[in-house]
Amino acid sequence: MAISAEEVLAEIGPVQEILDAHDGVVTVLDTSDGNIMLSLDGGCTGCSSTPMTAMQIYYSLKKLENVSDVIFVNGELPEYMRTFIDQKMAKEASEGEQEPGEIV
Repeated sequence: MAISAEEVLAEIGPVQEILDAHDGVVTVLDTSDGNIMLSLDGGCTGCSSTPMTAMQIYYSLKKLENVSDVIFVNGELPEYMRTFIDQKMAKEASEGEQEPGEIV
């Protein structure tokens, strides 16, 4: 089952509160085939914290069963951060962790 833009925005949860406080905007561009295409705009443009914001969004969305990939069209998530999260999620899955946590 496909995921809607509204579901994507609802899933980023606590990150949205921080974005709101800094005039950041998440724009959902596409959700086809479980590939979520996002753009971080507004206050995110040029912000030094944008990669960390993208990392938390990626982590939250990749936890969803019907999400295959999360693509930031502005390039806000460097490959090494993507790899770190994928490895963390694989470790969590192997340890049977049920509740998603924060990235630390």
